[in-house]
Parts: sequence; C-alpha cells; structure tokens
Amino acid sequence: MHVVPVPAHLAPAPGITFVLAPDAAIRSDAAGVGAYAAAALGLSLVADHPAPAVALLLTDRVDGDEAYELEVAADGIVIRARTDAGLFYGVQTLLQLTPAGEPRAVAGVRIVDAPRFAYRGAMLDVARHFFGVDVVLRFIDEISRYKINVLHLHLTDDQGWRIAIGTRPELARVGGAAQVGAGAGGCFSQDEYARIVAHAAARHVTIVPEIDMPGHTNAALVSYPELTVDGAAPAVYTGVDVGFSTFAVHREATYEFVRDVVAEVAALTPGPYLHIGGDEAQSTPTEDYLTFMRRVQPIVAAAGKTVVGWHQIGAAERIAGRIVQYWGRGTELDEDTHAALAQGDRFVLSPADRVYLDMKYAEDTPIGHDWAGYITTRTAYAWDPGALLPAGADVVGIEAPLWTEFVTTAADIDLLVFPRLAAVAEVAWSPQEARDWQSFRDRLATHGPQWTARGVRFHPDPEIPWA
Repeated sequence: MHVVPVPAHLAPAPGITFVLAPDAAIRSDAAGVGAYAAAALGLSLVADHPAPAVALLLTDRVDGDEAYELEVAADGIVIRARTDAGLFYGVQTLLQLTPAGEPRAVAGVRIVDAPRFAYRGAMLDVARHFFGVDVVLRFIDEISRYKINVLHLHLTDDQGWRIAIGTRPELARVGGAAQVGAGAGGCFSQDEYARIVAHAAARHVTIVPEIDMPGHTNAALVSYPELTVDGAAPAVYTGVDVGFSTFAVHREATYEFVRDVVAEVAALTPGPYLHIGGDEAQSTPTEDYLTFMRRVQPIVAAAGKTVVGWHQIGAAERIAGRIVQYWGRGTELDEDTHAALAQGDRFVLSPADRVYLDMKYAEDTPIGHDWAGYITTRTAYAWDPGALLPAGADVVGIEAPLWTEFVTTAADIDLLVFPRLAAVAEVAWSPQEARDWQSFRDRLATHGPQWTARGVRFHPDPEIPWA
C-alpha cells in the first residue's frame, strides 16, 4: 500500500475490498472534515445514514490529538479519531488508498497511526519574490496532503515587506514595492492574509508569520528611515546578499515600531507562534543584538505568542517557551546552538544540508543554491532527527524551508518542493523504525501520476522508479 508518510501500524486484510460507488454516502462527526472528504472523494455528505460508505467518527477511544484509526472492511470504511485533525489525517490516508477511475475498489486494511513530531512544517519565502494568495493556497493544499501541519511564511526581508500594517502604511506602499531583480513585488492586505489563515485552518495547518529582525530589515528601513542607525533612508535593495542591514537598537522608535507590527500580526494570526528571525545580523554588534532580543522577546510574549527564531537567538537570554529553529549543517553545532541547548530551549530542526528545499538536486538542476550541497530525495529522507542534537534535546519538530532568491514562479516552487517535501513529511510523521528508503521510493513512485493529474510540476528524481 503506497501511503506516504508510512503509518505507524498497517495490517492489510487479504481478500477484502470495499467499492466506493458513485452514489455512496459519507457521514462525519466533524462538519468541516466531512465536507472536505466528500468533495475529495466525490461522495454525498449526509447528516444521518443507516449504512454510510464512509463514517468519520470522533471518539475518546483513540489516543492522541492527531492520531487516527482507519479500517476498510467488506461493508464499509470507518475512520476514528479524538479530534477533527485526526480525522483529517485519516482522510488523507484514505485518499491515497483510493484508486483513480472506476470501480474504486479500496483494499481491506486496518491502520493505527499517530505522528512522531507535533510540529511538521514547510516554509515559503514570499519576501525575496512575492507570491500571491492563490499560489499560497495551492501550496497549503499540497503540503496538507502529506500531513504537514505548519506553514511558516517568511514575510519580511531586505527585498520586500509582504504584510500590510495599518499603523505603518508605508511598509506596504514602499517596502512591498520591490523584490529580487525586476518586478513590482507585492504585499498581502490584511483581508488577503486572513484568507490564507482561514484556508490553512480548514486543512489543519497553523500559519507561523515571520518578521525578520534586527537584520534582513532593509525594506522596513526604506519605509521608515527613523529606524536606521544614521536616520537616512537606504536605497531599495533587489540583490541577494545578506547581513548588511540593521535596526537602530538604541532608539525607542525601533521598539515602538516592533510593538505596532507585532500587535497587528499577532491579532491576525490565531496560531500560537510568531517568528522573529534573528539570523545573519552581521551589521548589528553583539551587545546590541543581545539588547534587542531582550527588548523584543517580551513584546512578542505580551502579544500572546510563543517566540520562534533562527538558532542565532540562542545567544540571547531565553524567554520561557521559546523555540529555536536550527538551520546548521550536520551535527557540528555552533556556539549559538550550544547556548540554546544549555538554556533548555525547544528546537525545530531545519538542517540546511537535509531539508533546505532551495538547494539543487544535482549540478544540472536549473535553479537553486548549492552552498549546503546537493539534496536529492534520498538525502532529504535518510537522516534521523533524534540523532542530530545531543541526547536530551527537546525537539518539537521539523521544518523544510524554501528560500526564493531564484524562485520566481509556481512551477519553480513545484520543482524544488516535490518530491523532497514528501520525504521530509515521512521523516517528521513516521516512527524511525518504520522508515525504509527502498520502501519509501517504491511508495513515492506511485505519487507521480497523482501530482501530474493535479498539475504539480515535480522533479522526476532519477532515484525514484516513477510509475
């Protein structure tokens, strides 16, 4: 059975099938999941039915907030879960078990499944190149099929500011008007951002907004020159270099700006997290960096959000509950990561040499970086998150970032994300002992036609025996 991510426990029932007839019914204890499943399977959704073809049942008998049980028997299909999210993940598995065309004979099976990590993320950089709402919604649809439950949106950088702030209108008007190279950039209105958040929530995906600071701030500085060290507006930046920008750390105007931005972004984002970046701040002296983080982390906490930052924030004094996002290479940890470990920070793992989706697959990949090495699908799959940090580290999950210096179209996104994100999804969801490269590549091979049917222009990695 070609399920990705591989379930924790899967027991086929030989000789048993259930045919999903065109006039079959589906009944659900969760209205939103039921409507999603009915649309995806082409079934009618009913409030009550004596013998529905598919029953989605909420029950305390299933252990775990995202766990589910799925059984395909001769007389129907039942998915049980404690929560709507668990039912949604069970539906994703059922969709992969259901063949295309007619008759749709689903093979008998019993699955008991739950995720290894609670945080299973992807990141989309909309700051270097801007991507509109429809592209982001489609991205959410595709990642949620693989039980990814976090979308980190990199909303601000030197090249562009991508979320409208009512109290700071120049951020959208000036800061949002450029991107890498040519092009007009763009900025999400608050209504557009709300649409993204709502679409994600319907697919049990949490949005994590990132406002990168004190470096990666040129778009903000162009918009509000009083935030610069010398008070002069810098030039609009459309290149790809990093490390040259910084907020004026010793001006109260900077923290008034941060409060305004954090308050509005937090109010627009129902999820628990707000990412403050903190990486590549080479133009911010060390003591100034530590001062800035001491001031800004409590601002985020006061807005009701958990602080998330790239692992460089480990150098700063920890605020309770903070999550550090590790993006180094391999197990050779830098001083900032060691500092975060010593303070007891929680970690999301994004090792650049394993899960940075902007890296090329190979030398001949038409777009992408190679500074962290070439990342094949096998490279993205063949690692154990439990072995990356020292024993006892508090790892809450994994995230695969896509930076967009060289990514300009939705087709570029498809090429770099798929099939590697499916590999990352299995690393994040499935038990380590259940994972096997040969099994994964054979299961993944059957997903190529599904992607093609949905218009996903994936990379045909030659290591995969595509169906």
